[in-house]
Amino acid sequence: MSKVVVITGGGEGLGKAIAKRLTGGNKVIIVGIKPEVMEAAAKELGCTAKICDITKVDQVKKTLEEIESEFGQIDLLINNAGIWIQGLLEDSDDTRAREVFEVNCLGTIYMTKYALVNMKRKNEGTIMNIISGAGVMAKPERSVYNASKWAMTGFTKCMQEELKGTNIRVMGFYPSLMKTNLFKNAGIKRDDYEKALDPDELAKTIEFILSLDPTTSLTEVGIRNINY
Repeated sequence: MSKVVVITGGGEGLGKAIAKRLTGGNKVIIVGIKPEVMEAAAKELGCTAKICDITKVDQVKKTLEEIESEFGQIDLLINNAGIWIQGLLEDSDDTRAREVFEVNCLGTIYMTKYALVNMKRKNEGTIMNIISGAGVMAKPERSVYNASKWAMTGFTKCMQEELKGTNIRVMGFYPSLMKTNLFKNAGIKRDDYEKALDPDELAKTIEFILSLDPTTSLTEVGIRNINY
């Protein structure tokens, strides 16, 4: 049965790979802030693109209202958008630290909050938060980034408790290093991409997870390269 799927950060990387996997039998809407990237991805995949800064509440509300008006409902929300920061805490840029929390945390919270309005109306839906292995572990020079991801782990687990007794399920997905532009977009070069996960393989896994019966109790999924 065709579903209405909303994917943040859907113009590239894992978000785009997920959209590619789900577009065939569903109505997929990718959400992002770069018009040229979003338009190109939508044209390539044959889906709908919405330009929205998920850190801005008014834009989130407007975008989700547009989606509901155009498609009638929201069956699946995949909170995938995220940005990177690393380095010693005392050397970190305060503005960048704020941006990381706004995108990685508040963006996910806002999207979830206003998508739930639609999902609760029909008492059905799925929310998947792409969190990262950084949401369950600690590393030096990752204090701000990992803190943003640990916050999303807590948010996800609390939403699971909050939505018990409903037909709305919430899942956390925790991949390790992926072959995406996450680091390049932050101006950081990495030399260990041979150990990184292929976004399409992860998207294939996500497609399978989402195909399971809604009553299946699958709340956390962690994936890493065995050599990483």
